[in-house]
Amino acid sequence: MIGRQLLRGPGPGSISKKHISFTASTRHNSYEDTISNLKIGKHTRVIFQGFTGKQATANAKESIEWGTNIVGGVTPGKNGEHLGLPVLPTVREAMEKLKPDATGIYVAAHQAPGAIEEAIEAEVPLVVAVAEHIPIHDMLRIHSMLRTQSKSRLVGANAPGIISAIGKCRIGFQPLPCFMPGRVGIVAKSGTLSYEAVASTTRAGLGQSLCIGMGGDVLAGTNFVDALNIFEHDDETEGIVLIGEIGGEAELEAAEWITDYRKRSPNPKPISALIGGIHAAPGKVMGHAGAFTLPGESDALTKIKHLEAAGVTVVNHPAKFGDTMKLLLGKSGRASTGAAASGLSKRSMHTMRRVRPTTKAVASSFGSTIQKRDIYIREDLALDILRERGINASEYSGKGRKRMVAVAVDRANLSPCIIASPANNPGDLHSEAKKFPFDYQSGFDVSQVPAIAEHLQLGHSSKDSLPKLINGLVDLYMKKEAFLLETMFVERLGDLKVVGARFGFDDAAYRSTKRQSDIHALRRIEDEDPQELDAEKDGIVYIKLAGDGYIGTLVNGAGLAMNTVDALADAGGEAANFLDTGGKATSETVKKSFEIILQDKRVKVIFVNIFGGLTLGDMIANGVLLAFKELEMRLPVVVRIRGTNEGEGQKIIAESGLPLHAYDDFEEAAAKAIELANKP
Repeated sequence: MIGRQLLRGPGPGSISKKHISFTASTRHNSYEDTISNLKIGKHTRVIFQGFTGKQATANAKESIEWGTNIVGGVTPGKNGEHLGLPVLPTVREAMEKLKPDATGIYVAAHQAPGAIEEAIEAEVPLVVAVAEHIPIHDMLRIHSMLRTQSKSRLVGANAPGIISAIGKCRIGFQPLPCFMPGRVGIVAKSGTLSYEAVASTTRAGLGQSLCIGMGGDVLAGTNFVDALNIFEHDDETEGIVLIGEIGGEAELEAAEWITDYRKRSPNPKPISALIGGIHAAPGKVMGHAGAFTLPGESDALTKIKHLEAAGVTVVNHPAKFGDTMKLLLGKSGRASTGAAASGLSKRSMHTMRRVRPTTKAVASSFGSTIQKRDIYIREDLALDILRERGINASEYSGKGRKRMVAVAVDRANLSPCIIASPANNPGDLHSEAKKFPFDYQSGFDVSQVPAIAEHLQLGHSSKDSLPKLINGLVDLYMKKEAFLLETMFVERLGDLKVVGARFGFDDAAYRSTKRQSDIHALRRIEDEDPQELDAEKDGIVYIKLAGDGYIGTLVNGAGLAMNTVDALADAGGEAANFLDTGGKATSETVKKSFEIILQDKRVKVIFVNIFGGLTLGDMIANGVLLAFKELEMRLPVVVRIRGTNEGEGQKIIAESGLPLHAYDDFEEAAAKAIELANKP
């Protein structure tokens, strides 16, 4: 009989805090009850954490000028004034004296977990975290805290923030010129794709009500269903845009919610969506920290299928949201202007199925393609680690039925979990994968083992060996900040022998906080693609795509980069690569991106697709010119620049005198790129 045993994770690093229990009022008794805190507007009193820093100062000035009611901020150890507003040393003191409804956290990744926890402890109603590269285990600890309280709601991390165009309230770094007060609610994982959607609905004359950045992190504080609940009951929102991508199951949960919503509502608000990553490289992390697929998770095509079955209109490019939503609003009787879009063809509204595959090839977990988020160690090193911990592990001899057990992140429950699969189909080891979540603070409860053993279809004599394997994996997962420890094992003489292992550790723990240096040292760069490594040095995410791709892509923002690859395929082209310059790209970054793309001899044309948020259109244009002059470019280049400083960027390109092809419209730009690539 298996007794109740617990493995307790103290939380990684020196910033770990003792788990705190929060009181819940009789009215609000769970984290779900904080969803209403997302409804920001003119009334919202905002503070900034890290208020006197450079980034926060610039953002605050811009937001105040736009109309955001910023009432002060927090900088540890400081009392005084900044921008004519009070500065206080702690969030608790700011909460008592300034009575904020929301806080924007503008500190570096290594400081962000402590800042988020401080805001939760002070019971700030809305906490917005924009920082990238916060270690996963820090976020797991934070979500464990959030579940015990009913006062604070988190947006992010790794998100552009939240903004009310109607109430002129911005908590984040969204490009303000794109926004117009209106009636479309937007929720998105991708910042750049959300900006494209905003610009499209603005051009269509619809404007926006509330825009929520779910963010591209592995663990989101606010998800699609949370946002949909807000939009359903918001009188200012008449139509909804949802932008998802590969990674997790949030889109499937949204589809289930929408199905129920359309049944219970006599006149449901129209919903349009886009899903990025249809042509994502198997086994790769596509820019966003959370843009990868864990065992048993759905691909982009499956997500699209579920959304369409729920009655959602799926588009293949964010520039189409304006006209699509205009037509849908007109049909629903919610907008008199909807008839103006009556000429919009059905083909342009919906996913272009004729050029999209019906199934997507899945790379084997133990194949040659290695996913990178951020450190995957060699299988022989993973097996060594298991043997050092007393777990029977060796190479597969060819004998015995393989089964899979893993410790990973459960994105739906925002916690760690055991993933188990009996692997009855050798061709798809994850087809019967089932998750068994457990609390990060409490640790794994082995009273779950019998259910896991039953799902694995283990023989009676092997069941007693399963707790040792799982406990060993959980202990390693917690202490070394892994995000995926996947093992294949066989039954052998009443014992379990691991015969395959894929171990992924969170490199952000080292890069942001210098934790886990021993794990970081196991990285073997000789096993990685030289071009990807070269790009990484400059903060560029470059992934060479398999096949005969001939269009080199240069894009800012991971979501937009994924969508560019997908939309080029819909137009009849084939991208050679995924490239995200990063949200803070410079002219030198753009030049370096050209250098990397030009190393691929398959490339016949380069397609630059930029939507400026933090990235400025004129800076990108100058980078293109710099690359042309210093790299002696011979390939044709098609440039599409929209967003911040788009006019200045387009003018620089037009007046350059160089053989550049500039376009506003994506489809025209894509058609030109394909045409140039096919010229003899």
